[in-house]
Amino acid sequence: MAANATDLVLEGGGVKGVGLVGAAMRLSEHGYTFPRVAGTSAGAIAAAILAALQRRGEGFTALAEITRTLDYERFRDRGRVGRLLGPLGFLGDGFSLLLESGLFEGAYLRDWLGGVLGDLGVRTFGDLRTHDPGDDRSLHHRYALVVTASDLSRQRFVRLPWDYADYGLDPDEQEVADAVRASASIPFFFEPVTLQAEYGEATLVDGGLLSNYPITIFDRQDDQPPRWPTLGIRLGALADQYPPPQRVQGPVALGLALVETAIEGSQAVRALAPCNLARSVFVDTSGVPSTDFGITEDEREHLVRAGAQAVDDFLAEWDFPAWLRDCRGADS
Repeated sequence: MAANATDLVLEGGGVKGVGLVGAAMRLSEHGYTFPRVAGTSAGAIAAAILAALQRRGEGFTALAEITRTLDYERFRDRGRVGRLLGPLGFLGDGFSLLLESGLFEGAYLRDWLGGVLGDLGVRTFGDLRTHDPGDDRSLHHRYALVVTASDLSRQRFVRLPWDYADYGLDPDEQEVADAVRASASIPFFFEPVTLQAEYGEATLVDGGLLSNYPITIFDRQDDQPPRWPTLGIRLGALADQYPPPQRVQGPVALGLALVETAIEGSQAVRALAPCNLARSVFVDTSGVPSTDFGITEDEREHLVRAGAQAVDDFLAEWDFPAWLRDCRGADS
């Protein structure tokens, strides 16, 4: 494995996920490769493409070219009820939420990502299986990609493909695009994903509801120190900084604010632990709302540059041997 290998964890953040693109490409320019990538919501989209690119042996510069083909405006793909009642404003939104459990179908995202991954030779998680003789012999080191979701039916955090067996499903046979679609199902905004499990139906939504930044997901489960680091990319201010308050008005805005508050609160303790802060890259995405699907090309480029700058700032101080010594008790 290359000296600059790192497992990578990508935070969710809606359209702010463009910043992940700039950060991942800059890490690649610094010589980093990504044996395993995990992501939530927008992070799951980027993670899936990164894993597929690495499997194919293509340069990560293609990530920017691919993501430019993503039309955020088409994320607003209303279902049948929404199309019929959309002109009624909040009343139409209310019926969409009541009858379809979400304002938008999410079909465009699933179809777009399925096409991108298919072009890269990836359809199922079986295409992303890995063989690592030096791993900790647990399931969580056997796939190049992990995406997270929240199972509302059983009130639990779900790691895909690892947890498919709990539903009586073969992980290798499950489609990556379906898992990412579940991970990106922002409650109230996108319709949930129904997983046909052995025991019945499971309802999956955005993984960020329970853990938007699963930075510890690749940590070894044995008593051996990691052979390479896990680095995480976060979309927002540093831990001691806070965004300006935003006005919350209307039922849809209230629902989204509730979800975003739950997401931020659910990850606070683990994400703010000193040893996790030390391995986290913070991308400044201030001024860009997560659900601003009308984001302009200039705003996209700004986020890409912000991601690249965040990596440069982080690597100027990052010291993996020191992190091992301080956080894992390993000899430097």
